[in-house]
Amino acid sequence: MIISKGKHNFFKNMEKLGIALTYDDVRLKTNYAEVMPDQVNLETQFSRNTPLKIPIVSAAMDTVTEHKLAIELAKLGGLGIIHKNLTPEQQAKEVAKVKYHLNGLIEKPICVKEDHSIKEINEKIEEKGYSFHSFPVLNNENHLTGILTQNDFDFCDNPNIKAKEIMSKDIIIENENTTLEEAYQIMKREKKKVLPLTKDNKVTGLYIFTDLKRIKSGESKNYNTDKKGQLRVGAAMGVGEDAKQRAELLTNKNVDVLVIDTAHGDTKLVIETLKEIKQTYNVEVVVGNISEPSSANRLAKAGADGIKTGQGPGAICTTRIIAGIGCPQVTAIYKCAKETDLPICADGGLRFSGDIPIALGAGASSVMMGSMLAGTKEAPGSTIFLKGKRWKTYRGMGSLEAMKDNPGSRERYSQGKSEFIPEGVEGLVPYKGDLKEVLQYYIGGLKRGMGYTGSPNINELRKNADFIRISSSGQKESHPHDIQITKESPNYPGGI
Repeated sequence: MIISKGKHNFFKNMEKLGIALTYDDVRLKTNYAEVMPDQVNLETQFSRNTPLKIPIVSAAMDTVTEHKLAIELAKLGGLGIIHKNLTPEQQAKEVAKVKYHLNGLIEKPICVKEDHSIKEINEKIEEKGYSFHSFPVLNNENHLTGILTQNDFDFCDNPNIKAKEIMSKDIIIENENTTLEEAYQIMKREKKKVLPLTKDNKVTGLYIFTDLKRIKSGESKNYNTDKKGQLRVGAAMGVGEDAKQRAELLTNKNVDVLVIDTAHGDTKLVIETLKEIKQTYNVEVVVGNISEPSSANRLAKAGADGIKTGQGPGAICTTRIIAGIGCPQVTAIYKCAKETDLPICADGGLRFSGDIPIALGAGASSVMMGSMLAGTKEAPGSTIFLKGKRWKTYRGMGSLEAMKDNPGSRERYSQGKSEFIPEGVEGLVPYKGDLKEVLQYYIGGLKRGMGYTGSPNINELRKNADFIRISSSGQKESHPHDIQITKESPNYPGGI
């Protein structure tokens, strides 16, 4: 990574003094600006070929990311990483729900046979985790004979009835070369919500009107989608045989990126797993977690497509206290980013929106959020009331209960089936409401940080951001002080 002389000298001086820094220890220097906050470009990378419209990635935690949050975050331009405290089959279903949520052209539509009962089809929907109810119907020669839609399922009173008895036979069929624009105009004219494409009466593609309308209206311009118009999603995995099984199932669901998610990413088993996945599958792999530049160098040489930095900075993590290891996050980000050109994801330690431009200015390409997204409506878990407030459960993947409940948590922290040594805690976070509303404050803070530093895009922020170290008095001065807060600000919850 190319860095400014000022930033290089700042961290070099801190290293001479034997000092490592985190978010509360530093502030970005302001600079001459020709760009206003709302004009900055937030596009970046999570890995070599996994783009982001905004630099926000959700943590692979069982109280943060399942399909609901991953869908909403991708629609806002970010990326959700489905946690691995699920069976491989359950995790693959979660990924499928995200990938099937939206489509442009569906190149390989899921079809059903005309002799299948509605009960059998519903069982297939449940088993595969499909989020749709539109199916081309085929006969025994695999020729198209009709279409099943949501209406057909809704108005079906007898689950044992065959698909051919309730399917729509009055359908419009186009050839496999029909473009998105042509399909949109045909469907508008004919008032059809499903348009199958065929060659020799065999289905080769499918258009859904709601998806085309979304694309045409420009609603999806800020969505983080792949080349097929499907939302992007990642999934966490561990090492060894379980990782191989997950990789097989997840790549079959077209997962965009795999994340080898361990507390110590610089190990022989992690590197062996990384190499095997890269040799077997055509898929991006991000590896973590680390906090030293030598680790970043080893993972890059082993074939990683991105690196996750952060050991022990999370709100629910006790690794540094229990194990006595780890590097404060801002210094860790800088040192790892300086060592490699791979995208660095800063995982953990964020508390305020102003921490985001600091992380990116230190060299990260994206940030991973756990506690800052936990408590949103879309995060897993139920809402509870306590002392007149709404809360949601939030726990570390290294908490005692998480390790008791899930082999994925035990594997992440290299622990057996008994005598657990917890490296995290379990607690409550305030209920935050809709993810969209929460994220607007995080993104707004980032944009303003970029405006103050004169950074038109994230690459410029990463290259040119300069830092000052602040004292405890400076940190106190940075927060509201000498006042009794009577009305909490939505982007400054709870104060210090």
